Amino acid sequence: MKKDWTKYLLIAGMVATALLLVKEWAAFQDAKKPQIALEQSTTLSAPMVTLPETGDDEIPVVSSGEPVAVSQASQQLVTISTGTVILKIDTQGGDIVYAALPKHLAKLGEKDAPFVLLNQNQDHTYVAQSGLVGQNGTDAQGNRPVFSVSNNHVVLEDGKDSVSVDLVYQQNAVTITKRFTLTRGSYLVDVSYLINNQSADTWQANLYGQIKRDSHVVATDVGIGMSPYLGAALTSTEEKYRKVDFEDMAEATKTIKVEELGGWVAMVQHYFISAWIPNPESQNTFTLRKSKNSDMYFMGFTTPALKVAPGSEGQTSASFYVGPKDVYALEEISPYLDLTVDYGWLWWIAKPLFQFLTFIYGFIGNWGWSIIALTIVIKAIFFPLSAASYKSMAKMRKLGPLMADLKERYGDDRQKMSAELMKMYKKEKVNPMGGCLPVLVQMPVFISLYWVLMESVELRHTPFLGWIQDLSVRDPYFILPAIMGLTMFVQFKLNPTPPDPTQAKVMQMMPLFMTFMFMWFPAGLVLYWVANNAISIIQQYIITKQIEAADPA
Repeated sequence: MKKDWTKYLLIAGMVATALLLVKEWAAFQDAKKPQIALEQSTTLSAPMVTLPETGDDEIPVVSSGEPVAVSQASQQLVTISTGTVILKIDTQGGDIVYAALPKHLAKLGEKDAPFVLLNQNQDHTYVAQSGLVGQNGTDAQGNRPVFSVSNNHVVLEDGKDSVSVDLVYQQNAVTITKRFTLTRGSYLVDVSYLINNQSADTWQANLYGQIKRDSHVVATDVGIGMSPYLGAALTSTEEKYRKVDFEDMAEATKTIKVEELGGWVAMVQHYFISAWIPNPESQNTFTLRKSKNSDMYFMGFTTPALKVAPGSEGQTSASFYVGPKDVYALEEISPYLDLTVDYGWLWWIAKPLFQFLTFIYGFIGNWGWSIIALTIVIKAIFFPLSAASYKSMAKMRKLGPLMADLKERYGDDRQKMSAELMKMYKKEKVNPMGGCLPVLVQMPVFISLYWVLMESVELRHTPFLGWIQDLSVRDPYFILPAIMGLTMFVQFKLNPTPPDPTQAKVMQMMPLFMTFMFMWFPAGLVLYWVANNAISIIQQYIITKQIEAADPA
C-alpha cells in the first residue's frame, strides 16, 4: 500500500534540524578523564614512526644514557608583565609555570582576576618547559639547571615596545643565557638560548620545548555541560591540522613522533591555546606521549643540534604562544595554526562567515548587532530559495480545506487518499517538496554559523543589550529562548496544518522542545536564531498573503 509521504516532509525537516543541533551540542558535552589502555596503539594519518618508550622522563632523550631524574621546582619565580600577558618563570629549568591574560577575565565583572591559562598547583599542572638536551645539554645530566637573574620582577615600561629578561647559567667555560622576549600587545613569547663558548672544545646541544599538562578538564563559562575539544594538535605536510586527544596519547604504547620542516604543536581548549613554534627553517621532531605512571601528558619538539665552535657564539630559539584563539594573529604566526579555531568539517563555509562577521563588526562596533546584520545579509542571499519555499507552503496552506475534505471523504483509506492528493497537487500545480528542499539547502550555513558563534573568543564576555552581558553564555533570564520559541510558533501557524491530528500536535510541541533546548545555548547563537525567525516570518507573511489574495487558478 502506498503512503503519502509528502505530508511528513515539513515535520521531518524540522526534526532533522533539531537532531543536527542536538548532535552538535552533544559534541560539547563534558568528557570524563580518558581511561588508560596502554596495551593498545594509535596511528596518525600523517607519516610517522614510533620511538621506544623513554621511561617516565620529563626531558626528551636524544642521546644514549640513563633516564634523567628531574628535581622538584625551586619556586624561585621571575615575573614578567606586559599588560597583555603575565608570566612567571621558574629559575630552575627556566620553565613558564604561570601565564595569565589580563585582557581576558576569569569571570565577567571581576576586573582584578585575569584568566589564568598556565598554572602549577596541587590540583592542576599546565606548564611550558624548554631546555637543552644532547651532548652538552644542560637538561641531560640529572638535574635541571638553576639560572641566575638580576631582576625577578619586570614590567614593560611606557613608551617601549618590548621587554627582555635574561636567565644566565655558567656551564664551566660556556655561558648560557636563556632570554625571554615579550612584545607589547602580543601573546607570543620568544625564547632564545645564547651560547658563548670560551672552552677549548666544540659545544653541541639540541633545543627542546614541550607543554606538560594533566587531563584535568577546566570548567567553562559557556553554559551547562559544555566542554569543547581539549587536547593536543599539530601540523604536518600531509595533514594540516590533526587533533590528538588525551585518550589517543594514553592508548599509544610508544611515543608518537612526527618529523616536519617548521611546524608547531599546540594544546587546545575552548577559546584559548598554547603552542610551541620552533624555527620554520629547520627539520624538527615533534613528539606526543603520556607518562606511564601518572596523569601527565607531554606535547613537544626537538630541533637539530646547534654546534658552537671554541671561542665563538651561537643562538637557537623558538616561539611560544599563550593566549586566545585569535584567527588573524594565529595566521601570522605559523601556517595552519589558525585551524586550532576549529569550525568542524564545514570550515570552508564557516571561515568566510567569520571574516564577514568581523568586517561588519568593524562598522557597527557591537557583536550582537553584527550578528543581526549578518543574519539579514544571509537571508537576503537565500531569499530566492526562501521565497520558493514560502510560496510552496502558502499554496499548501491554501489547499488546507480541500485536504481536510479529502480526509473526511476517504477516512482511513490511505491508498485512495494518497492518490487523490497527488491528483490535487498536479491540478493546482503544487510541489509538496518545494517547501522543504530550500530549507535543507540552507542547513550547511546554519551549522557553520553555529560553529562560528561557538568558537569565536570575540563573543566571550561581550555584552549586547540590557540583561545580555555576555553573548558566549546562556541568557540568564531565558528571555531570548522564549522569544525564539514564540517566533517558531508563529512560523508554524503560517505553515499548512497537517491533516493528521497526531502530526499537528507534534508540530505544536516543536516550539516548546526547541525553546527548552535553546535555554542552555549561548545568547549569541539564540540571537541569530531569533533574528532569522523574525525575518522569515516577515517574508513568509507577505508572500502568504499575496498567494491567498490571488484569484484561484
